[in-house]
Amino acid sequence: MADYIKDIRKKIGHAPIFCPGSGAIIYQNGKVLLQKRADNGKWSIHGGAVELGKTYLQALTRELKEEINIKPINPQLMGIYTGKNFYFEYPNEDKIYDSLCVFLVEEYDGDLQKDNSEVTDLRWFDLENLLEQLDREDGLILQDFKKFLQNREVICY
Repeated sequence: MADYIKDIRKKIGHAPIFCPGSGAIIYQNGKVLLQKRADNGKWSIHGGAVELGKTYLQALTRELKEEINIKPINPQLMGIYTGKNFYFEYPNEDKIYDSLCVFLVEEYDGDLQKDNSEVTDLRWFDLENLLEQLDREDGLILQDFKKFLQNREVICY
């Protein structure tokens, strides 16, 4: 996917593109595991872009392995996110409109290990005391996650 995005960026520069992605809320014992992003220093959920020809679940599995060295077990769709609230600008000024499938991951295989090139810190947070230093998108998603826990109904924007 990196080469695909690089090729597009050569043609359009920093202009907005539509970008499908997968995200994971890793949740255990009332706590959410967040990562501190290396690119912008913000706390966020885990995930990344869907590569050409791949599925949202394949992207989720790949990203969790790359970022924090785990394999999700039975991820459950939590929400689908699109629209103007899911516009993101990277520190290098690349702009995207996300189309995210966010999954709840309550079980996983592997030992948590961060990839230092993408993640500077990993920390479990109480759901009621989440940091203010969240990506805007992730703040919206985690607010929805609180609602999702009450009835386990998929949220769709």
